[in-house]
Amino acid sequence: MPITRREALLSAGLIAAAGALPMPGDGGARAQASPAAAHPAGGLGPELACLADFEESAKTRITHEAWEFFNGAVADEITMRWNKEAYQRMRLKPRILVDVSKLDTHVTLFGESHPFPIILAPTAYHKLAHPEGEIATARGAGAAGATLIVSTVATTSIEDIAAAARGPLWFQLYYQPDRGFTRDLIQRAESAGCKAICLTVDTPVVGARNREMRAKFQLPPNLNLPNLKGLVVNGVAMEKNAGGHGAAPGSIYSAVMDAAMTWRDIDWLLSTVKVPLLFKGVLNPDDADHAVKAGVSGIIVSNHGARNLDTVPATADALPQVAEKVAGRVPVIVDGGVRRGTDVLKALALGANAIMIGRPYLYGLSVAGDDGVAAVVNILRREFEMAMALTGRPTIASIDRSVLWT
Repeated sequence: MPITRREALLSAGLIAAAGALPMPGDGGARAQASPAAAHPAGGLGPELACLADFEESAKTRITHEAWEFFNGAVADEITMRWNKEAYQRMRLKPRILVDVSKLDTHVTLFGESHPFPIILAPTAYHKLAHPEGEIATARGAGAAGATLIVSTVATTSIEDIAAAARGPLWFQLYYQPDRGFTRDLIQRAESAGCKAICLTVDTPVVGARNREMRAKFQLPPNLNLPNLKGLVVNGVAMEKNAGGHGAAPGSIYSAVMDAAMTWRDIDWLLSTVKVPLLFKGVLNPDDADHAVKAGVSGIIVSNHGARNLDTVPATADALPQVAEKVAGRVPVIVDGGVRRGTDVLKALALGANAIMIGRPYLYGLSVAGDDGVAAVVNILRREFEMAMALTGRPTIASIDRSVLWT
């Protein structure tokens, strides 16, 4: 009996999805997973087939104010568009007749093995997306085998996140004028088991986030920022009043970011931090070189999700120059605009050791809590494996510039 086109497409999709994801710690992409893992989105439904599907669904599940905060960028949002377009305009050059029956996606960063080069970037205010907030994010990251970077301005304490986590955590740090508070916050993160500290270096002030302003975004009064507990600025407790980064009305300066931070402060930080210190927010190759020479352990090429300064380059365009300047001395990680497994492949070809995603896993969190976070990571990971196989690159080491059509 002939089958319909719909039935044929559905059957093909199920067959394609039936290849099992490698489990965390498994070196081969052919390892068998449980039937529940046959579809990368688990039991969430076939309509959630890619990261863009989660974005579309998330918009209907959170408030308009939260959507404008999560999905908005700065000014005319030109750089946000460039972040995606930079990957989209790159073409791939596949190789044929390469044995790709086994894929090795492992990477080693700062002495720790990661099953794949996808990390969850630090993002703020997860309880705007889901009632369990960062707790659900940590569970989802652990289920997928991904490292999560916790934000200073999380709506859950680093201690509570660590207690729920089943995978590695790093911590993103906003440097404070109060060195004692900064030191204590670093020690809290390290005591909670965070394996690295990611210092945000591109945000002396926050940019013109017009969509947030139009939406009159404020952190709801029932949400706190417990990582800022004990920080008091001009008599105001930042734990309850730093929504929107605690900027005073009419001022460009934030109460929770130190606009006076310079290279002189880095020596003190390096003497304080006991785990690898990374710089997050590097675009200029000379800054990357300076950072490595100063003793920083890693570079994150980032334009803050295009949320600070508009018309700076896409991170994919800045990445090759930074990677060339760093020249393998420390790991280079990149974020911004990654939405497909082919984007992950392209970023590694341009010199990154790993990539980070931010908004996509927040969409997953909005749609289905920890299951949604895990599904987003699993989909991106599967697409990356497909891209490796289809371009004839069975290992991370085999991904280089020659995979790009120039």
